[in-house]
Amino acid sequence: MSNTKEWSSAEVAAMIDHTILKADATKAEIIHICKEARENKFATVCVNAGWVELSAKELAGSGVGITTVVGFPLGATTTVSKAFEATQAIADGATEIDMVLNIGLLKSGDLEAVQRDIEGLVAACKDKAVLKVILETGLLTDEEKVTACELCVKAGADFVKTSTGFGHGGATAEDIALMRKTVGPDLGVKASGGVRDLDTALQMLRAGASRIGASASVAIVTGGQGEGY
Repeated sequence: MSNTKEWSSAEVAAMIDHTILKADATKAEIIHICKEARENKFATVCVNAGWVELSAKELAGSGVGITTVVGFPLGATTTVSKAFEATQAIADGATEIDMVLNIGLLKSGDLEAVQRDIEGLVAACKDKAVLKVILETGLLTDEEKVTACELCVKAGADFVKTSTGFGHGGATAEDIALMRKTVGPDLGVKASGGVRDLDTALQMLRAGASRIGASASVAIVTGGQGEGY
């Protein structure tokens, strides 16, 4: 399901999760990306859970949300631990949760267990936070991507998302189109991993993305070329 609409830089900014997930991110860097998010009116900042409380304080009253990641980056932790991470993050101020799907269970064909895992996070986030499910598309066949998207729909997730940025490969327009076709018009689709300039971001939006995850967010909205996630 491609899209022929064109977007202004402000419209693109409003669909970006401004991301810093590197292990050595400092307090000063977190404060800086929060400042950039305020100035550019990004949708959210995306930070590791230990930085959620600080980010919430920095962004209070700004309209910018707080995304954090759970079960990150492998997805192989238990549902109980993922749900605990999400619950604590929401208490600290997170408004959106990006969980990593249990990739090994999907590849093992244990689809009921994968769906239950997602449902556990749907329950933890219900009426409190948006839930995005990271598929790690670089590790999946097209058939597995479709199956994963179908499970996300059945489980009641709000978004499907391409990549952690720590795995194999990142977002592609082809994957976004496939994900959009599978989930239909109502679920969100987030393109993350390798989106570093406006042209690439627009490719993702045209293919059906409704959110972009990037660390090069400022470069994207100013027409430059960024580095990183």
